[in-house]
Amino acid sequence: MKRVMDIGASALLLVILAFPLLAIALLILAKDGSPAVFKQQRIGRHGRPFSILKFRTMKVSAPEKQAVTSGDTDPRITPLGMHLRRHRLDELPQLFNVFKGDMSFVGPRPEVPEYVDLESPLWQKALSVRPGITGPDALAFRDEGKALSQAKNADAHYRAHILPSKLAMQAEYAEQRSLAGDLMVLFRTLGVFRG
Repeated sequence: MKRVMDIGASALLLVILAFPLLAIALLILAKDGSPAVFKQQRIGRHGRPFSILKFRTMKVSAPEKQAVTSGDTDPRITPLGMHLRRHRLDELPQLFNVFKGDMSFVGPRPEVPEYVDLESPLWQKALSVRPGITGPDALAFRDEGKALSQAKNADAHYRAHILPSKLAMQAEYAEQRSLAGDLMVLFRTLGVFRG
């Protein structure tokens, strides 16, 4: 049932948002060059890797070694990219991920491979469902960029202080998910997007 809803809603939104998606892509190309869309490997349901899609918000020459950004003050983020991130518009291409089946609208936010331990029971629980564009962990840590920008080492801070809490929330979501709960997360997310 959830997958059917994901397919229908993502297809409808891709049609409705076709012009804004194209406009944002063209704006990125005009201001920051090619490519307009950024692909990064993430770990999905049952530990399967997939390419998450986002509008590119960093300089083309930015090194890709660092898995997590150093927050809102990361010098790799372009001025346009900062605006897109602030309003969560960089996440819109993930509608294609939802339509394809890599993601759902609601679920744990997918992590890059270097943060995932496939042998851990907690990770296995979190990865038992499709990752989401939004979820309880995404809402709880929507301002993590501020915390990371104040940390001496963003990657170490993320691993030690943010990821464990996120993972616990993701595992709890996987165990207790429901349609009513997903709708509540979506309504809360739309409230955040308006703010």
